[in-house]
Amino acid sequence: MPGVRVVSLKVDVPQSIPADGQYHLLKFPYDTESYDPWEMHNPLQPDAYRVPAASWQTQPRSGLVWPCWPEGVPAWGTVHALVYWEAGDYTEVRSRIVRDPLGLTSGYDSTCTEDHVASPGGQFRAKTWGLFVDGQVPLGLMVRHNASTAKTVTLAELKLAIQPVEEP
Repeated sequence: MPGVRVVSLKVDVPQSIPADGQYHLLKFPYDTESYDPWEMHNPLQPDAYRVPAASWQTQPRSGLVWPCWPEGVPAWGTVHALVYWEAGDYTEVRSRIVRDPLGLTSGYDSTCTEDHVASPGGQFRAKTWGLFVDGQVPLGLMVRHNASTAKTVTLAELKLAIQPVEEP
């Protein structure tokens, strides 16, 4: 039985989020992972698609984490996320964890959607959520806001810890 497997991603390159009422997948660079020994955030993805590492900011697939876990072995994932928003004229910011956010495998499946009333200044939000994971279904962190113009996420972190589920 495998032990705990962890990926920890961080990006402090600003990402502009449009004021369109839609959720947007946050993207992460490939060359500055905090920790990814199991290559869950690899530019060569399990479906053989290769993301050009230098263009991570424009490639939606750079927002995907592919849980590295043996097929057929039940696994529990704990996701931790952090999002820093610039100050703005919004009244709420939202975030969610999504299985297959780009519809590549099993279809879009959101969980842990949270909305927060804006406080004065920037918005600094952290979340933790547990879910069953599948090595063939990627995860992503998506955000949206209700401001009148595009707003910037100044820092984002996404961490996933996977552990086996013991059968009774």
